[in-house]
Amino acid sequence: MVSLRCKMVVKEELKKLGLHFIVVDLGEIEIMEDISDTQRHELKAALQDSGLELMDDKRAVLIEKINNVIVEMVHYSDEMPKINYSDYISEKLNYDYTYLSNLFSEVKGITIQQFIIIHKIERVKELLLYDELNLTEISYRLQYSSVAHLSNQFKKITGLSPTQFKHLKNKKRSSIEEIGN
Repeated sequence: MVSLRCKMVVKEELKKLGLHFIVVDLGEIEIMEDISDTQRHELKAALQDSGLELMDDKRAVLIEKINNVIVEMVHYSDEMPKINYSDYISEKLNYDYTYLSNLFSEVKGITIQQFIIIHKIERVKELLLYDELNLTEISYRLQYSSVAHLSNQFKKITGLSPTQFKHLKNKKRSSIEEIGN
């Protein structure tokens, strides 16, 4: 669950089932009452109809939490964290990074670092399309060591330089939900 629209859909479905929530956050719901098997099944079906998924598997939930921390960090923060991504993710989720990294790689087939890079490049595309920041400003905002580093990573992922991408007529971007899947 990575968008505000997703959160609204989940809240609406919970209300329809008469469930009172404490928290509906990215990838997580906390409900006040115990949920019956019937309510759980109805919620699962309603969420699936909306293109969302109710996850019961603890590993899948943790993978989703890692995904959400990365999406929030890259796409919804004005500034990337000043600490190492590994420390940031570990602190946010309260798990050892090595465990998170091994689990993520095993399930997703790519490393957390590769996943972050893919998201950062999508964010670069978005910022290029807005045309409000130059490449130096984008590089600084996304904590690249230099514009050259950003450009090299961008070319490695997209096959284009940032300037070539900016001049394309049909700029292809992925939705946040599709990235890394």
